[in-house]
Amino acid sequence: MKKKILFLMMVLTMSLSSFAQFEQGKAYLNASLSGLDLNFTGADKWKLDLTTRCGLMVEDNWMAMGVIEYNYRKHEPTSFAVGAGMRYHIVQNGLYLGVGAKFRHYSFDDESYSDFMPNFQMGYVFFLNETVTIEPEFYYDQSLKDHSNYSRAGIRLGVGIYLDNLF
Repeated sequence: MKKKILFLMMVLTMSLSSFAQFEQGKAYLNASLSGLDLNFTGADKWKLDLTTRCGLMVEDNWMAMGVIEYNYRKHEPTSFAVGAGMRYHIVQNGLYLGVGAKFRHYSFDDESYSDFMPNFQMGYVFFLNETVTIEPEFYYDQSLKDHSNYSRAGIRLGVGIYLDNLF
């Protein structure tokens, strides 16, 4: 009986401490790597994607974010993107859902072009301690320029830091 009560107290403490991380006013920094795209064409060879994000909890569980991405492709256009979005944290289980939009610029040899890309993310926040997280994420970027060649779905793995209240 004592073990059950102790276990329930631990679960309650963990759920309350994870909820505190998604309070209004918290700042957020993240760096993510990806190269595990689930491509529609399968034409990509070697690639490296780096994403950095910063955000602010504007309401409890709601985060406004800014995004900068750099995507390297050996045999295809390299791209750079900037964007913004919102993310909602589901406190009960650590999942989050996000939507946003990016302006992406591609360049390859003498070619260059730009694309506007609405996107969707779904991931999980796993707290290592009170501020540092590991965040696996599934994402989908929809190309408005050429859906079949430039839309992408993939998996990212990131490390996030939640900073104390700014307000």
